[in-house]
Amino acid sequence: MKRTPFYNYHTDHGAKFVDFAGWEMPIHYGSIIDEHNQCRNSGSVFDVSHMGRVRISGRHARKFLETLLTRKVSDMDEGQARYALICNENGGVIDDILVYRFPDDWMMVVNASNREKVLAHMDAVVKQFDYTIKVDDTTESTAMIAVQGPKVMKKIGGFSKTVPTMKNYRFTEKNLMILKMVISRTGYTGEDGVEVILGAKMANMAIKLLLKDKGKGIVKPAGLGARDTLRIEAGMPLYGHELDEHTDPLSAGLKFAVSLNKDKAEEGPAIPRFIGQDALEQIAADGPPKQLIGIKIDGKRTPRQDCEIQADGNAIGTVTSGCMSPTLGLPIAMAYVTPGSVDEGDTVTVKVGSGEVQAAVCKLPFYKRPK
Repeated sequence: MKRTPFYNYHTDHGAKFVDFAGWEMPIHYGSIIDEHNQCRNSGSVFDVSHMGRVRISGRHARKFLETLLTRKVSDMDEGQARYALICNENGGVIDDILVYRFPDDWMMVVNASNREKVLAHMDAVVKQFDYTIKVDDTTESTAMIAVQGPKVMKKIGGFSKTVPTMKNYRFTEKNLMILKMVISRTGYTGEDGVEVILGAKMANMAIKLLLKDKGKGIVKPAGLGARDTLRIEAGMPLYGHELDEHTDPLSAGLKFAVSLNKDKAEEGPAIPRFIGQDALEQIAADGPPKQLIGIKIDGKRTPRQDCEIQADGNAIGTVTSGCMSPTLGLPIAMAYVTPGSVDEGDTVTVKVGSGEVQAAVCKLPFYKRPK
């Protein structure tokens, strides 16, 4: 398995490791619940170096990205990041990504489990449309951490006056002492915070600097276990659960990330149609084939992926992700159901193992951070 530049730091702090997409990653350092609550109440740092980081440059870089991605990028400002999707011709999701616009090139952050697949797809698109671009996979020469929580921005204010003033989905390039890094106001926990990309050789120096708070414990390390419970509470999709190549983004509630009219702009440079646009236009016209909902469970049994959901004795869908919510103190889950089969507040039955539990249908997300 591959190891991130923070591996020694993880072992020094007693991490328990798991294999995640071929990377040896920390699942937790002690208690997943404690790490979850630390992020909700103060701050946590997550090693996300396993995620792919790909730079795109060249004469056709913009047109290539407009062809590849569901969301318009031509109107992005320098220093802006945007969530988008890569779809196949049928409108199924190959990956969900963040795209960053730099002065001279672009960067995509992709899911670790999809990195090789995305690179192969990008190569096929280049050949199909005869684009002239350069693709530089910088994943293993860089490191990436997410620093998330309500007290994080105040702590970062001790290093930089400008970072805490950035809007969401904006980024800046900073030199902190000898550390050159990209800092974006993005995250995957439902909390405020940043994600930081820097050279692999500087990784351990950076994490020690971020966690140096004279014993106050403002920011502590957290593993992938807490990252998963945090993103479920925030109603954020995870590839392989809420998203896959047989699921379209409209069904997943990601209409905001699909620009069906971007090729019809009357001003600015010409924008090509994106791969999967025909299929998604038809899905938008006909209505999505399934609907993503949230459910809150009565009891202590937690539904997991693929558990069946029933209404009035009829199967209407399956669970995609579930956990015992540390913040709410009860089991929660996301699920796909037949559109219109249930409404908010309805009660459904969830098959869990050889038994069943009752659950209330609710809106997503389960948790929103206080303003």
